Amino acid sequence: MKDLINMKKENPKKNIILSQQFSIEFLNELFKLTDFMKQNETKVSEELRGKIVSLLFYESSTRTRFSFESAVLKLGGNCITTENAAQFSSASKGETLEDSIRMVSTYCDFIILRHNEDNSSKRAVSVASVPVINAGSGKSQHPTQALLDLYTIYEEFGTLENMKFAIVGDLLRGRTCDSLVYLLSKFKGNEFFFVSPDNSKIKESLKNYLVENNLNFSEVDNLDDVLPAVDVCYMTRIQKERFESLVEYEKTKGLFILDKENVELMKDNAIIMHPLPRVDEITLDVDMNKRARYFEQAKNGLYVRMAILKLLNDNV
Repeated sequence: MKDLINMKKENPKKNIILSQQFSIEFLNELFKLTDFMKQNETKVSEELRGKIVSLLFYESSTRTRFSFESAVLKLGGNCITTENAAQFSSASKGETLEDSIRMVSTYCDFIILRHNEDNSSKRAVSVASVPVINAGSGKSQHPTQALLDLYTIYEEFGTLENMKFAIVGDLLRGRTCDSLVYLLSKFKGNEFFFVSPDNSKIKESLKNYLVENNLNFSEVDNLDDVLPAVDVCYMTRIQKERFESLVEYEKTKGLFILDKENVELMKDNAIIMHPLPRVDEITLDVDMNKRARYFEQAKNGLYVRMAILKLLNDNV
């Protein structure tokens, strides 16, 4: 608990580690800067001029990695990276994460870390001599994904208060759901419906947080029951790679699917989100539905990450 308290106090303009660390004031500043980046992406090429950003990814990634790389390049910086740090870095020889971070810190101005261990970002910050951005830490958190999710919701509705959210999928092993809920819980009047298989319910730590802060939530077995009520349906995939056994995975896959028929249960102005990649939890015919926002959501990742990098660079 002491470590978590310390991380909550972490300045988001120095390191990006947990969703809990962001204040509403910081979020407002970030959103204004994100708006600016969307409108001026071809005019900001000097912001990271002369800076080197290391993308140290121990897990596979498409959107997070490419959007960060694109953000760096659009801001005039340079990237150093490895295709798979777990296999193609000194980690394959047994080097500790701490030693890798110490060394990489000497070669760059920022580290963007994606790692399979829950506490990896906290460990990295403890030894890094440059700012660290958590690009996904095990089953724990993915704060920049949550920031782009939050921005997408705000852009759509103009508010982040008094809304209803269905959070669907593998909520025990998924990190994007936790990160988003921690952010949304900062705004008054929000209600959460957690829809998941029996072996993939929300983490006890998140449930305890919601209870301790008197936040309105319920765990639901039937997705269709809540679709008519929600403003946002946030779908996630069942994460096969994080299950301890194939048997447990087989119990869960395909249980919650959003298709052309049940989408029509939703309000006209409701939206569908997904951190991607998807497997079978959203059928392809939903892509053309007016409520689908997951591709716009992914594109927003570029602009939010451009804004994050600029804020960090301004405060180095």
